[in-house]
Amino acid sequence: MLKVGLTGNIGSGKSLVTEIFSIFGVPVYHADQESRKFLGDPFVKEKILSLFGEIVLTTTGEIDRHALATIVFSDKKALMTLDSILHPMVIDDFIYWCETFGEHPYIIQEAAIIFESGVAGIFDRIIHVSCPKEIAIERVMKRDGIDANSVLQRMRYQMEDAEKAGRSDFVIRNDGTEMIIPQVLSIHEQLSAIDEQH
Repeated sequence: MLKVGLTGNIGSGKSLVTEIFSIFGVPVYHADQESRKFLGDPFVKEKILSLFGEIVLTTTGEIDRHALATIVFSDKKALMTLDSILHPMVIDDFIYWCETFGEHPYIIQEAAIIFESGVAGIFDRIIHVSCPKEIAIERVMKRDGIDANSVLQRMRYQMEDAEKAGRSDFVIRNDGTEMIIPQVLSIHEQLSAIDEQH
């Protein structure tokens, strides 16, 4: 079974692409989504509170993801610190999750910062969803109801699209010039064939 990382910058359309892979029967682990469950972990909560204070708590005493995001997306050091807490837990969870899908030719982990977080080495292949910055900004503004500056602030700590594309084994272009499904199908067939050769 191949471990495949699927990445792409904010607004690139990773969710759409992973939905298509899921339709083809590929198990998908959503790292960003899964990391949220660790915010309820007492150890993580204590660490976050010691770093950022009670400003990141909701009125019910839970971690306020929006407040936390506002802090870390405006402070690179804070973002790196948060990542250093969550990423090891996500990786361990992912490896455990992989064990339940041994009969599949390959599985996918969807994560925005595979290269930035230094975990690219755990994957056998990497797929990058590519999209021009201008299109991505429009998509995120519409999706999250925020202004362009807020989107740009989130993008500050992401590697450039072209660099990610250059480091990846496969690139899916999601800029409206090529249909997505044929691109995904082609990669699906290639990855399935690689597994059969082993």
